[in-house]
Amino acid sequence: MKKTIQALILLSGIFFPGCKQETFQWRGALRDGIFQESDLLDSWPEEGPELLWVFEGLGRGYAAPAVTRDLIFINGESEGDAFLFALDLEGNLLWKSPNGKEFLGEGFSSTYPGARSTPTVLGRQVYATSGRGQISCFKTADGEKLWSIHILETLGGELGEFGYSESVAVDDQHVYCFPGGPSTNLAALDRGTGKIAWTQSALRDTFAYGSPVLIEHAGQPMLIYTSRHHLMVLDPGNGTLLSSYKLEGYEYDGEHCNTPVYSAGNIFFVGNDLPGQGAFKLELSSDGQEIKELWRNPDIKNNFGGLVAVDGSLFTTVKGNKLVALDPENGVLADTLRVATGSIIYADQKFIIYGNNGTVSLVKYRDGELENGGTFKVVGGTGHHFSHPVLANGVMYIRQGEALMAYRVK
Repeated sequence: MKKTIQALILLSGIFFPGCKQETFQWRGALRDGIFQESDLLDSWPEEGPELLWVFEGLGRGYAAPAVTRDLIFINGESEGDAFLFALDLEGNLLWKSPNGKEFLGEGFSSTYPGARSTPTVLGRQVYATSGRGQISCFKTADGEKLWSIHILETLGGELGEFGYSESVAVDDQHVYCFPGGPSTNLAALDRGTGKIAWTQSALRDTFAYGSPVLIEHAGQPMLIYTSRHHLMVLDPGNGTLLSSYKLEGYEYDGEHCNTPVYSAGNIFFVGNDLPGQGAFKLELSSDGQEIKELWRNPDIKNNFGGLVAVDGSLFTTVKGNKLVALDPENGVLADTLRVATGSIIYADQKFIIYGNNGTVSLVKYRDGELENGGTFKVVGGTGHHFSHPVLANGVMYIRQGEALMAYRVK
């Protein structure tokens, strides 16, 4: 009888939309770079952790995968077209479905072509965005496209110099995106049909290259976005702007590629503008209508490698091949460790950094101390080492251009 009740509870989460389902998405369950993995290796051998398999044929790009309990979804490119790939956990291709045109760029941006965003998986649907702004919903089972909408054509969006990099946020009702147009600045789509649920002009600011974050703050759902010149907090029910924080800077002016991190009522962010705020910590009021700056450290800059907040401290990598830890009270530099500058994630009291030079570093973090746990070099793949690592089921996934690699780290 007990097993029957447990089975019914499990099935209710699959078949009834009102039940909370797990979301598999960009930078982990909460989009904060923290993965709920345990019993990971404390150190890596000299040659690195065991390489389980390599899947090739993804085409150009930097898009990280979304990994569920039994499937892997990743965006790719072929001859200028965008595709969503589905693999099993052994790296076998199950299906691939087209999703419009992929971003190839012009002039300087043409040196960074290909897939950019991570799919979002909720229930039996997976939501993918191309670098040219097409958002589509597919069945996870077979890749059948259920609906599609184009940000530029339908929502009046504007394509940035480096295309759309946004990994859409999804809840039980809506898919949230940032077209970045003057009138349709932000939008929510019906999750089941793709029809427009609401649009907002907000601050009429053009988009940046980060992704939205859905949070629950003081018992209320809220939505955090970064635009070209602002960090914004909105009501996800209708898109009403609750509060905003001005992002300063002029030399790189709006290249806000990192996703904000929400932790214990605070918002952390690291930008790369000059002069700019650099890294900062904000306090959000209980109703979301006030943002108070707690500290900023203008010397800490990171373009698109991400950030992690652990025990109130902010961690990121900076130029000069350093992992830095900032004091939770005032944001001053508290500790550093030499690692290759790159993309950062955290799990099981360990940081993993995928360096822009192809070096992957394991860093143990215990009792406030940083300690090297091993490094290895990614071999295989093509193009820049810009993707973010993903941890799932005791396996680390790293994408380099056309190749997705799976390493046993448990």
